Amino acid sequence: MTTSNGLIRREDVELVRERSRLDEVVGEHVTLRTAGIGSMKGLCPFHDEKTPSFHIRPLLGHWHCFGCGEGGDVISFVQKIDHLSFVEAVEYLAGRFNVTLHYEEGSGRGSGERTDLGSRQRLLDAHDVAEAFYREQLTTPAAGVGRRFLAERGFDRAAAELFGVGFAPEGWDGLLKHLRGRGFTEPELVASGLVSQGQRGVYDRFRGRLVWPIRDITGKTIGFGARRLLESDQGPKYLNTPETAIYHKSQVLYGLDLARRTISSEHQVVVMEGYTDVMAAHLAGVTTAVATCGTAFGSEHVKIVRRVMGDTNPSAGLRLSSETRGIGGEVIFTFDGDAAGQKAALRAFDEDQRFVAQTYVAVEGGGMDPCELRIARGDEAVRDLVAGRRPLFEFAIRSVLEQVDLDTVEGQVAGLRMAAPVVARIRDRAMRPEYARRLAGWLGMDERTVLRAVHDAARASAQPGRHAAPEPHPEGSRREDGEGSGALPTTRLADVVNPRDPVGLVETQALAVLLQSPNLLDEETVGALPDDSFHVPALQGVWDVMLAAGTLLDAVGGRLSPARYLDQVLEVAGETVRPLIVELANLQLPARSEADLERLATSLLGRLTELSFTREYSVLRKRLQRADPTRDADEYQRIMTRLSNLQDKRRALKAAAES
Repeated sequence: MTTSNGLIRREDVELVRERSRLDEVVGEHVTLRTAGIGSMKGLCPFHDEKTPSFHIRPLLGHWHCFGCGEGGDVISFVQKIDHLSFVEAVEYLAGRFNVTLHYEEGSGRGSGERTDLGSRQRLLDAHDVAEAFYREQLTTPAAGVGRRFLAERGFDRAAAELFGVGFAPEGWDGLLKHLRGRGFTEPELVASGLVSQGQRGVYDRFRGRLVWPIRDITGKTIGFGARRLLESDQGPKYLNTPETAIYHKSQVLYGLDLARRTISSEHQVVVMEGYTDVMAAHLAGVTTAVATCGTAFGSEHVKIVRRVMGDTNPSAGLRLSSETRGIGGEVIFTFDGDAAGQKAALRAFDEDQRFVAQTYVAVEGGGMDPCELRIARGDEAVRDLVAGRRPLFEFAIRSVLEQVDLDTVEGQVAGLRMAAPVVARIRDRAMRPEYARRLAGWLGMDERTVLRAVHDAARASAQPGRHAAPEPHPEGSRREDGEGSGALPTTRLADVVNPRDPVGLVETQALAVLLQSPNLLDEETVGALPDDSFHVPALQGVWDVMLAAGTLLDAVGGRLSPARYLDQVLEVAGETVRPLIVELANLQLPARSEADLERLATSLLGRLTELSFTREYSVLRKRLQRADPTRDADEYQRIMTRLSNLQDKRRALKAAAES
């Protein structure tokens, strides 16, 4: 549970789970209807289906889809639906359900500082107020220069409102006074980055500038980017919020809050260079566009994009597109056609190795950025720019070759020496020979010579002391903070229980009752169940985990809530058995009322007890047949006594069921 400022206390995470209303959170994305006692269902938001197979149990705080096998608690749902990390999901839910988080010193980058949710929420509130202030200022006469700037770039009032664009007035304390009037203290304002500290006190950071709100993936405003408009402004062309407790420029992408759903569904992201480029792209129909905020696209951005795209295993990068785009899972970088743009594209090639998805580059030959292109040629030209993307490594190779004179032998040799390492760094080894052959054609050299040079470059990059291209995270890797690049193969009830096996059906439903409504069962009867009560091995594995949690009888006796008990069981469970537990906790039982469920629970527990007696009786009978009463009379008598006791218990159990 690591954040950039430390570790979230485990007790706080548990409190978030307890207070979060699963039905309320899920209900924002899924139309739910009652599906039995304590259960609701709807169409799964994670895969296409016509018949509802997505079930939630609000009292337990867990959900499961019987169609695709996904499942978990409220935190995992928010992670998956909003493409958040574990910590981001916890912080989001904490803010929504009024839980104050506390951070312990940990391995985060800022381990020397801590920010509890109280101060974090105050910073977010300050940004909300500031955004509203800036947006209102854009309608004033003083903001005429800002409105002209937008109009000249093809953005009307509706576009400005869609992206939350505002205007920071020229004065030194317009926002400062406004925020003070709303109850914010000077230390809070300095910490927010909305004001700067000078020798004579604090003053507005942004003055006489057009302002874009920078939002995190959940849509919360965490910073601003401001564009210079006035000749009297001697500051930089673009000025962003400084690093704060909630704003880290290397971890945010402008426009991601608007683009994330489309990025996830289309498995495509278009990385641009500026705020106006993103605006132009979205208005032109390229709704997967995002941009970095005052910094180059780096490794932290890669993590965000991979998480949103679902770029977690090789198959994600080989998904066939239904729109004839070829290989799915695309990361497209757009850069200006000038030298700086080419340099940025080559930097992006370094990050390409971190993606499983295919990476491309789209550069407008005339040197125009997407915003300028839209002004000059319209929306279709922006869409065509993205559609005409080229593989990033092809662009990288050609950019290297443009630096030499290929009409000379010296230039060809120099080009080979410069381009061979680029080809050798292509992540997909199967594509290297083909690009080596293309390189031979571009150079006008023998294929074998080029192939040998690429091979030598690949070997050199793998030598000790050199950096080989990082491999994608292996499928199945997982971190303790809830993030991971993939998941272990999922075990499902349909894979381990024969639907025609009546014993398996009883055991399945019995475990479901024990997990969903343990308080309906008799504590003495549950306590008498043997450790090996289940015939189906996978279900016995679930039972082992339930016993290992150590609090089953507390849940049966009402001393522990079913939801808390389920959480404790899942904490003990390993990766293989956890999906089964989640599925059992969401299994719909054949009961229409609480009274029906209580009768079913009693019946299942009795049947489970009877089955355990029957199995033990069978084992003892076989042992009795092997025993020799003349050699070991005591052992023989013990078996006989136990068999007699089991017979009495079976008769008593049958009589109780009939009464």
